[in-house]
Amino acid sequence: MPTPPRRWWLAALLALPLLASAAYDAGRVLEAAAERGPRVVEQARALVQQIERSGTHEELQRLKDVNDFFNHRLDFRDDAVTWGLPDYWASPLESLDKRAGDCEDYAIAKYFSLAAAGVPTVRLRMVYVRARQQGQSLAHMVLAYYAEPGAEPLILDNLRPEVLPASQRTDLTPVFSFNTEGLWQGMGQVTAGDPLARLSLWRELVAKVKAEGFL
Repeated sequence: MPTPPRRWWLAALLALPLLASAAYDAGRVLEAAAERGPRVVEQARALVQQIERSGTHEELQRLKDVNDFFNHRLDFRDDAVTWGLPDYWASPLESLDKRAGDCEDYAIAKYFSLAAAGVPTVRLRMVYVRARQQGQSLAHMVLAYYAEPGAEPLILDNLRPEVLPASQRTDLTPVFSFNTEGLWQGMGQVTAGDPLARLSLWRELVAKVKAEGFL
């Protein structure tokens, strides 16, 4: 018998309220973009328009629209090249400024843009995974969408352009996940490091994104 697909719904490990959410403010997003210069304003306007269009669509279409938006506009680039740091979590505006990001930046931009478009954050999880590529197991991050608790999630990823059910992403092994609601331990056997250490980056990012008007 074939091995059943890995369960992607993750058992709660630790409920950590991070920062209280505020309303998305398109005007503030554009103001924050203007502080970065005309090139970022152009990109931010396109994002605000995408968020507005997506907000009128069914959630599945919102996922596809936002996934395509960032997959098409950002080039993959390591943080060491973009920021001169081993690990940096960029806000959506920072990524649009650089027109580049690593896997975490793609997932971050999609998470906060979908939240701005009206997708409840309880349905979204940033998921650390091990991705199998060319015989190697690599640390990677994706965004998962759960239509309801316990449902099989859909995966938004920069490695593959399609929004796919988790059962069709057998190349990914989940390790742990988090969102603005808390932190969860995955079903994977391979550690990705200390989740709490990673969470400090998330706290800093949420504060930055909130100041830019996305929350």
